[in-house]
Amino acid sequence: MSSNSDLFDQARQVLKKNDQKNFTIPAEGLYPHQWLWDSCFIAIGLSHVNVPRAKREIKSLLRGQWSNGMLPNMIFDDALWLNQDRNIWRSHLSIYAPDKVSTSGITQPPMLAESVVRVGRKMTKGERRTWYKSMLPALIAYHQWLYEERDPNQSGLVTLIHPYESGMDSTPPWINQLHKHHRPWWVKPYKSLKLDNIVNRIRRDTRHLPPGQRMDTLDAMLYYDVIRSLRNKHYDIGRIFKHTQFTIQDLGFNSIFIRANQHLLDMAEYSGYELPIQLTDRIEQSKHALEMLWDNYSGQYLSKNFKTNKLIREPTIATLLPLYAGTVTKERAQTLVNLLLDDTKFMMPHPIPSVPKDSKYFEPERYWQGPSWININWLIIDGLERYGYTDIASILKQKSLDLVSTHGCFEYFSPIDGTPAGAANFSWTAALTIDFLQ
Repeated sequence: MSSNSDLFDQARQVLKKNDQKNFTIPAEGLYPHQWLWDSCFIAIGLSHVNVPRAKREIKSLLRGQWSNGMLPNMIFDDALWLNQDRNIWRSHLSIYAPDKVSTSGITQPPMLAESVVRVGRKMTKGERRTWYKSMLPALIAYHQWLYEERDPNQSGLVTLIHPYESGMDSTPPWINQLHKHHRPWWVKPYKSLKLDNIVNRIRRDTRHLPPGQRMDTLDAMLYYDVIRSLRNKHYDIGRIFKHTQFTIQDLGFNSIFIRANQHLLDMAEYSGYELPIQLTDRIEQSKHALEMLWDNYSGQYLSKNFKTNKLIREPTIATLLPLYAGTVTKERAQTLVNLLLDDTKFMMPHPIPSVPKDSKYFEPERYWQGPSWININWLIIDGLERYGYTDIASILKQKSLDLVSTHGCFEYFSPIDGTPAGAANFSWTAALTIDFLQ
């Protein structure tokens, strides 16, 4: 097991290896583009090493911002051999997409405000004020877009239109709803012809990794079919809401958004920047919106189908993310901590798994259906500390560091025996390891 100084150096080398000068790729080969929340986590780690480089990581995200305020989940590398990736999305079909870069047509968890604040903490007061003022216009535009486009009923909760927007791509609530509400004609012949092996040969992820560590092939094809549907509608949210039931008020995304709203208020107050009154009103409305996702039957928070208004009773690690949001009562927080400590659910030898052990979806090495992810544990640790559960937070932090120290900066790990899985030399694992060590 590495010493802390060795581990710090190892993590720093991973970030250096994946550095593209102005932004950092998640991992070589499998992830050749820039991802929104990856760069946000990466900047947090970089802030302990090189503040100007951390600022550049964040600012590089703004080149992909759409004129309506959306921050896309991906900004594509312009290499000729990656043209197929850009062609899948064809962001130029939207009148709001940027002219000079190709992006996806959807967003990702709004970690940008957290990232801006964390980097700002490494500056003098004057530098921090200037930094906040430089970033607030883009942040305001993004948060306003989320409310105006994704909260049509003004409930205080944001609605997502693709599983990738949740950040936890193959998380069970989305898989559950995918099979209920998105069944194109080709599914039946695909199943009868058993085409999984053929499709796996053309998937980038399963060329790099064992299929058992990635999402199911049929699910991956259905996800692509949803992208095709969004693209055909030119990413017009009115048409999308009108023609699909596959829209979800995602618990994890909304927990992160509520915390981001508080950061926005704090940055504006610190820098003397006046936020639009409509935005502050919506932020106030969101503070307790998570209670609409509380399920009395199971005693936890869940995601909800926007169209049917029904909770999706597939628990995941997201049920603990209201701790990160920081707006739930102390009683609710204790209920979530009890779930975390329950060894039939989330308490395992290694950090918190992405779904509880008693879930029918639980597979310890399959993407977002079981493994431990350092970034989600980082969010929960932050929430635990702010609610006063510092001992539990310290244990989870040490478990996370032990995993990386033993196995390296992998994308995710088995919560049972720590087996590393996914991409090696994964950037946000490295970045958040640095943050834990500091």
